[in-house]
Amino acid sequence: MIGVPVEHLDLATVIAVSQAVSGEVVLDKLLDTLMRTALELAGAQRGLLILPRGTDQHVVAEATTCGDAVTVHLRDHSVTTAVLPVSMLRHVLRTGENINLDNATAQSPFSADPYILRRHARSMLCLPLLTQAKLVGVLYLENNLAPQAFAPKRTAVLKLLASQAAIALENAYLYRDLKQREATIQRLVKANFIGIFIWRLDGRILEANDAFLHMLGYDREDLASACLSWADLTPPEWHDRDARLAQEFKLNGTVPPFEKEFVHKDGRRVPVLIGSATFEAGEDQGMSFVLNLTERKRAEEALHQAQAQLAHVTRVTTLSALTASIAHEVNQPLASIVTNANSALRWLDRQPPDLAEVRDAVGSIVQAGHRAGSVIGGMRALFRKTTAATVLLDLNGLIEDTRALVHGEVIRHQILVRTDLAPDLPSVVGDRVHLQQVLLNLILNGIEAMKEVAGHRRELLVQSRRDPSGAALVAVQDTGIGLEPQALELMFEAFYTTKAEGLGMGLAICRTIVEAHRGRLWASANAPFGAVFQFALPPHQN
Repeated sequence: MIGVPVEHLDLATVIAVSQAVSGEVVLDKLLDTLMRTALELAGAQRGLLILPRGTDQHVVAEATTCGDAVTVHLRDHSVTTAVLPVSMLRHVLRTGENINLDNATAQSPFSADPYILRRHARSMLCLPLLTQAKLVGVLYLENNLAPQAFAPKRTAVLKLLASQAAIALENAYLYRDLKQREATIQRLVKANFIGIFIWRLDGRILEANDAFLHMLGYDREDLASACLSWADLTPPEWHDRDARLAQEFKLNGTVPPFEKEFVHKDGRRVPVLIGSATFEAGEDQGMSFVLNLTERKRAEEALHQAQAQLAHVTRVTTLSALTASIAHEVNQPLASIVTNANSALRWLDRQPPDLAEVRDAVGSIVQAGHRAGSVIGGMRALFRKTTAATVLLDLNGLIEDTRALVHGEVIRHQILVRTDLAPDLPSVVGDRVHLQQVLLNLILNGIEAMKEVAGHRRELLVQSRRDPSGAALVAVQDTGIGLEPQALELMFEAFYTTKAEGLGMGLAICRTIVEAHRGRLWASANAPFGAVFQFALPPHQN
């Protein structure tokens, strides 16, 4: 149809051309159809289709004629003065008006354009592709054989073609984006990195990848039978929360990741992390991404068990240093028991027996027995591996009890121990055994730091007070060898130790215990000698 006379461009031809362009949705095919049709209708030698790429303009298709044949090449390169009159293109882009030059080299606003001067161009036509006043692209046509090649009737048909082309291009881009999105979703679903399923708000699961099906023990046959529903896969106690999340999904089109459980085909629970999003606003379909947390939960449980085991080992290791104290504390009531028993026997041997004295001696024996029992009970609690037992605690009383436990160590190393306990110290809520472990570690560390000290007094001061925030604060202050500035934080790291026989776990576990009680533990230098270890715990709220 190249060079079709104007009078032959009847209504049927126009309709056929319009349908040919508007009926194509595949972008590459549309570009080919558009360029061929434009050159045939216009009788042009060469044509370009220019489309925006961000802020730049790119040539995406070029058509040329050779005899009766039209050849179309798809391009993708920036617009330059080597391929078309740039000044002419800019005018169309700026104004949205079409430009038809009967003789471009003659007097015209664009006669000085480098492309026109170089090519000695004659007939030129530049048409904007507009849809709802939006510029979609530009169609450029030229004919260097004759002036006035683009007659008004041809131009009118080309304008119609341009209008249809603008609509078709938008549809083709939408179709391409849709196909790309579908392909991306399919690649994502089939990648099986994590579980993915597509669902409707009524509960039906429309599609799922193998990772999701395997996670819950199902197969493709189960999915094809339409028996899978995310509601049925969810334990009953999660249904209310899922209903609330469904409402949130309707409002926002997305649900941030959260942890929940699914029911495996065999009935066991599967902990998961799940996040969901809709495809388009207002749709009742969406996609969920599911990460299996089973291994992570197992690892967390194993870590908790390991931490408990390590804390127990450290506690037992700490208590090995208390052997002398235990012996001292138990020997005292035992010696009292023996002494009072001998006295009771002597009072019984009298004639007549002095029963009042015997009664006093037996009472002393009972008191000494209770004291020995309390010492043994405290030691057994520290040795026993038990779960945390949260109770209301008086830290001042705990300090005094712990001080009694280390009495033997203090005597053996000739250390003066003083306490300065605030009477208004608030009670705290915590585990008595664990907090006593912290105190024992800090006190024994202070004793260890002063064992080899000479030249000044070995003194350990244990203080308690209410800090400005209202927390209960305990400080253990020694006059030992002190701390290097760079070690103030390192010493709380696992396996860091300055002792030849140390495990490097005591202070790390102490900090873990204190932080588990919502408190904090830190160290600082003591002037002029030694170090201060302090921990603060939040007060009990009535």
